[in-house]
Amino acid sequence: MHSFAYRENALFTFSVTTLAFICAIASFSDNFSNQTPSAQMEVSLTLNITARLAVTIYLEHKAEEMEVKARAPGKIILAGEHAVVHGSTAVAAAIDLYTYVTLRLPLQSAAENNDRLTLQLKDLSLEFSWSVSRLKEVIPCDSNTSSPASCSGDTLKSIAVLVEEQNIPEEKIWLSSGISTFLWLYTSIRGFSPATVIITTELPYGSGLGSSAAFCVALTSALIASSILDKTHREGWSSLDETNLELLNKWAFEGEKIIHGKPSGIDNTVSAYGNMIKFCSGEITRLQSNMPLRMLITNTKVGRNTKALVSGVSERTVRHPDAMKSVFNAVDSISKELAAIIQSKDQNSVTEKEESIKELMEINQSLLQSMGVSHSSIDTVIRTTLKHKLTSKLTGAGGGGCVLTLLPTVVSGTVVDKVVEELESSGFQCFTASIGGNGAEICF
Repeated sequence: MHSFAYRENALFTFSVTTLAFICAIASFSDNFSNQTPSAQMEVSLTLNITARLAVTIYLEHKAEEMEVKARAPGKIILAGEHAVVHGSTAVAAAIDLYTYVTLRLPLQSAAENNDRLTLQLKDLSLEFSWSVSRLKEVIPCDSNTSSPASCSGDTLKSIAVLVEEQNIPEEKIWLSSGISTFLWLYTSIRGFSPATVIITTELPYGSGLGSSAAFCVALTSALIASSILDKTHREGWSSLDETNLELLNKWAFEGEKIIHGKPSGIDNTVSAYGNMIKFCSGEITRLQSNMPLRMLITNTKVGRNTKALVSGVSERTVRHPDAMKSVFNAVDSISKELAAIIQSKDQNSVTEKEESIKELMEINQSLLQSMGVSHSSIDTVIRTTLKHKLTSKLTGAGGGGCVLTLLPTVVSGTVVDKVVEELESSGFQCFTASIGGNGAEICF
């Protein structure tokens, strides 16, 4: 809170001083030549002093804190949901919807007057703050940035005390695990130092688009980037080197464990590295897309119990082992064929590749329905898009959540607008996204 107060005061003072400087120029420039030599000297001196004061205040403000920004993308599952739990291959891809983290670290002189770690969740209009001294009292000091390790049960219990002290609104209590993850990642990587961390996101929470992984990856990226010695100005967003990408991915995975218990590692890996990955039996292979892909993502806003859906598929497998084995084998073939099409460098037209992907999506959706993980809201999206000759499938756990609709390169914007209008009139939320883009990026 203190750093924000200083920041706002400094900017206000700088703005007022600059305004005075501009007004002085406007006032005197027209009749400057008509003034006496002594008056001209007085005006010049005034303008010079005002300009120096404005620059000094600006530089002092700049020197009070360091700012690092990071962003990480969400993800979609293109093929392989549920079947991946039973040994089949899955294909996942990054989407150009991001979670952003702004990390503001007071430098030494300002840090002496600032003893707080503040987390701002802008999209939810929530702010949480802890004194650094309180963090030191509660959280064990075992930070080792270069060697990520799991958060122990005892440490997590200690952190839970700090989270409870924030009196999170009852309707937002689901944020608790994310805030615990924030405290653990921050203190593990940055230690006990004051800062303000601002989070914004383009991803809907809890919809299967990897919002928690994007949060972990973006936060870890900013924290690791803040310790990089070379902070020379860079134009726009830039990626971290391979070593730091590997490091932040490991940290993000440990953060995901706090939130989800036993995550697969798919979400954080896609968010960290971007593009696409193939996942099978715990092994992750990074893919390089050689064709553009665009999807309409529809959030049905129907909550689902992922654990119950996964259990339901497993129970069906116990009852019908041979039939379900055939289903899983078919999904495995779909995922492998899809990965091959996306990576292919042959001369087939994009339209031909899109037609193949469309057919694979149709088959995959039918297989997901046979697993019992579809939902009436998903069926509504599929029927609506099919009226416009567009193919859709659920992505993620199913039972609601999000639905993917392939947008071929030949589809017109008018058609897309019409589809979106119809879906939103049913109470759904729509996004258009490019598939297979960049992973974690930073900006100084």
